[in-house]
Amino acid sequence: MQTTEFTFTGAGGVSIFATSWLPDGVPRDHLVLAHGYAEHLGRYRAVAEFFTASGYAVHALDHRGHGKSGGVRAVIDSFANADADIDQLVDRVRAESGLNQIKLIGHSMGGSLALNYALNHPEKLSGLVLSGPAIGGGLPKVQALLLGIISKIAPALGMIQLDADAVSRDPQIVADYKADPLVFLGKVPARTAREMMHAITTYPSRVGAMQMPCLLMHGGADSLVRAEDARPVFAAIASRDKTVRIFDGLYHEIFNEPERLEVLGIVKAWLDARLPG
Repeated sequence: MQTTEFTFTGAGGVSIFATSWLPDGVPRDHLVLAHGYAEHLGRYRAVAEFFTASGYAVHALDHRGHGKSGGVRAVIDSFANADADIDQLVDRVRAESGLNQIKLIGHSMGGSLALNYALNHPEKLSGLVLSGPAIGGGLPKVQALLLGIISKIAPALGMIQLDADAVSRDPQIVADYKADPLVFLGKVPARTAREMMHAITTYPSRVGAMQMPCLLMHGGADSLVRAEDARPVFAAIASRDKTVRIFDGLYHEIFNEPERLEVLGIVKAWLDARLPG
């Protein structure tokens, strides 16, 4: 596996860190990966190794405010800016690969960003894979209004503490997560929470137009992003090529669960059946 690290200037002048993992020989297809809230692309090296061993090229960026990218820690100042950052990477991959369309994989908050991107730029993607996406649920109107006000006044103010023990049933994954200096362990900033909650309100009226192939996956025992909240959005996606897999007993990071090879194998089989023509 050949690894190339690079940076580019994202929306608003924020420095965005990215990495490409390339297989030996000509890639069968190109995958862009959007990581979840508070983490970073480096946590997906094992995922990249799995796919590059099967001939796929994998590309990922650290979202603004995350990992080695610039911005206030853990703050997504706007989904529009994060969307523009992903678009730059997608366009770079399209140009360098010669492919008109590539595939996008998103986990958790990255799953929401990936869905939002797919709805905004369907012509650039040949498929969408979502893992534990934060695309359902929501807040009561009064709470949403208050969150909107706080996010403007104090965007970095911590609002919600997430349980790090809930990311995986593998104790080593949890220990590594807690010890990782690039993982943000503080409360979810108000601006990030507001942007995520607002995006969720838009999906029910938008996903009925989605036609691209979709693989939609969730851990049945995910307590950080509940499968029950994602199910209505999964059901509303109009694509005729849509596969939904809920893995009973699995926690939030299905790519980091003890059953990871089974999960990744399902993704690989899905990708293998949808290679560029």
